[in-house]
Amino acid sequence: MEAVANGKYVRMSPRKVRRVAELIRGKQVDDAINTLLFTPKAAARPVEKVLRSAVANLINKKEVSEKVDPEKLFIKEVRIDEGPTLKRFRAASMGRVMRIRRRTTHIQIRVTSEI
Repeated sequence: MEAVANGKYVRMSPRKVRRVAELIRGKQVDDAINTLLFTPKAAARPVEKVLRSAVANLINKKEVSEKVDPEKLFIKEVRIDEGPTLKRFRAASMGRVMRIRRRTTHIQIRVTSEI
């Protein structure tokens, strides 16, 4: 049995979020949450939020006849995709304008009870 959770339009660049996602890919859920709690990166917080949502989605599924043990769950897939980029402008030297790109990220985590 598996479940998916998505976090969309997270205001961080995908490159920074991918660095945190590599730490938890393929791990057991308890180990992944502990890793995220003690990771000193800002991207750890939204990744942890999506991971907890995926676990809750699996536990609360209506098709699950037997109870799922949260301690035996594994992360099957972590996808970090680029979302839309917000384009902003800032003044530069000699009256010019520099473009600033505020990047967003889509986070998708798939959790399963089988290995």
